[in-house]
Amino acid sequence: MTSFGYTLMTEQRGPRELVADAVAAERAGFDFEVMSDHYFPWLDEMGHAPYAWSVLGAVATATERVGLMTYVTCPIMRYHPAVVAQKAATVALLSEGRFTLGLGSGENLNEHVVGRGWPTADVRQEMLDEAVAIIRGLFAGGYVTYEGKHYRVDSAKLWDRPEDGVPLALAVSGAQSVNRYAPLADAMVAVQPEPDLVQGWDRAAGADLPKIGQQPISWGPETDAAVDRAHALFRWFAGGWKVNAELPSTAGFAAATQFVRKEDVASAIACGPDVSAHVEAVRPFVEAGFTHVALVEVGGEMQPEFLEFARTELLPALREEYGEAKDPAIAVRAR
Repeated sequence: MTSFGYTLMTEQRGPRELVADAVAAERAGFDFEVMSDHYFPWLDEMGHAPYAWSVLGAVATATERVGLMTYVTCPIMRYHPAVVAQKAATVALLSEGRFTLGLGSGENLNEHVVGRGWPTADVRQEMLDEAVAIIRGLFAGGYVTYEGKHYRVDSAKLWDRPEDGVPLALAVSGAQSVNRYAPLADAMVAVQPEPDLVQGWDRAAGADLPKIGQQPISWGPETDAAVDRAHALFRWFAGGWKVNAELPSTAGFAAATQFVRKEDVASAIACGPDVSAHVEAVRPFVEAGFTHVALVEVGGEMQPEFLEFARTELLPALREEYGEAKDPAIAVRAR
């Protein structure tokens, strides 16, 4: 049984629209909502990148039921880990315990803006290790002083935080990252529906912890228009995360994807009005053992119409096919 969420895609909507979409998604019946945390969109055509944490504060107070989560925040360069801990604790209080902090090692696209250069993957993982230790320490209460290879913290303390902490979800992409982060996290994040990730996570962390995936779709009344929209706005998705983490600019993504064809995108993203196609799009995640799947509707202007479609057709069809989740929100408990 799988919970189904909605993605608040900051790369394709302005801040006020994102808040309105969050409220509408809750009313439509989604179980949880995740939000990207970007400084840049992937492509110029997407056109947006508001500050996710300001929007999250508004969403936390505008919604009542849905679980909330960053998918994902990078705490290694653009944000110092101590600041991430403060932001997350505040959103957790505003949402009355509905927030999970999703963390990952980030993309050059967003982190280059602070002018420190882009570390290699192994260094980024070292930095994330230290960041998690700092954030966990601050969530636990009391003063934190820390001196590591990459970060220093001098007598920091969170004065407003949930007494039981804030759950952490960590992004993984293979066996090495699963083994590294499963002992540190309360939930798994992955964008590829690979059973090996789930099985490795369950062995390392326990089968009862959530595994959260994400699947883009391009809904619309006309299939050709939905394919065109997916190609124009989401062809970057074809690069895979090892490539996407390294490119430094929207121009880089445009160049890297200039030969991606419409049929290539349509083979990876369900496009058009057919409910059954969108139901089938999430099957690989369900069969891989993911407990939660967040849908991404491609194309910012389509959100109001898509959310009505989700309310009346898509969510009922998903639950009929895959069953009702016992714990529909992210339902993570902090360690």
